[in-house]
Amino acid sequence: MANALQDGFGRTIDYLRLSVTDRCDFRCVYCMAEDMRFLPRQQILGLEELYRLARLFVGRGVKKIRLTGGEPLVRRDILGLCERIAALPGLRELVMTTNGAQLVRLARPLAEAGVKRLNISLDSLDPARFRAITRTGELARVFDGIEAARAAGFERIKLNTVVMQGRNADEVLELVDYAVARGLDISFIEEMPLGEVGRSRGEAFCSSDEVRARIASRYALLDCAEQSGGPARYVRLPAHPGSRIGFISPHSHNFCASCNRLRLTVEGRLLLCLGHEQSLDLRALLRRHPGDDRPLLDAIDRALLHKPQQHDFSAGGEVQVLRFMNASGG
Repeated sequence: MANALQDGFGRTIDYLRLSVTDRCDFRCVYCMAEDMRFLPRQQILGLEELYRLARLFVGRGVKKIRLTGGEPLVRRDILGLCERIAALPGLRELVMTTNGAQLVRLARPLAEAGVKRLNISLDSLDPARFRAITRTGELARVFDGIEAARAAGFERIKLNTVVMQGRNADEVLELVDYAVARGLDISFIEEMPLGEVGRSRGEAFCSSDEVRARIASRYALLDCAEQSGGPARYVRLPAHPGSRIGFISPHSHNFCASCNRLRLTVEGRLLLCLGHEQSLDLRALLRRHPGDDRPLLDAIDRALLHKPQQHDFSAGGEVQVLRFMNASGG
């Protein structure tokens, strides 16, 4: 294998978050504005371009690829792309983050195509609240999608909840109950200040420490060193060995020292850090060098020398990065 990807601080990169679309059938309040303008078709990467980049990164030591969006399951021919990427020699696992709305139809085909694990967004158990947070989502459809995923044979399923004061922070315990009853993992995520969404982020901030304290009021928690290849810190529930609880804490427990990942947007921007605007335009290189991978690989190596040491998110509420989360790759 060629030399592994390494940044200027000696961190090895073995995880790529690959966005396959900026479009979504939801309009979640923490992810995008209600009235979104999406990229024109000529600006997004084609399926062959997405596959070519996945192949290049796996050839340089990437072991895990997460397909993201927007909502990846609204991308046409997503199953064929999954099957081709999953078959790449050297890739340990292909995983996906989804809002769950399309899983009744696609859960089993995704598992058969080689997707090993799913992360499913679930921010409320109340239909009215869920609708308010997602603006367009139907909770019953997501519940049905979760059950379809459970029946489809994935190695593991994790629920993701972005915790916000005044919206869903009071549901933390009920969400843990829901996950535990089904033998699922669940991660609680501090909201990230990406994009102007029409409100102050700071007023809704809920720290991972506060979430953990709420959970500990009902469940015994045991710290563990388990990793899923991403930024989550996990605890086990001794009374419920089938479930883990994760905390993703970009504000309160910075995880940058162990950063092992890059994000590739669907327009071909290689984001060196979620919290910074520096990026490499791989789309231009793909289209300028259709039969030669070397210019792309050399550009990636040069760009990695400038990967920031850490992001600078604060919980104060100001927008620190102008692009929306759906344009950043989930």
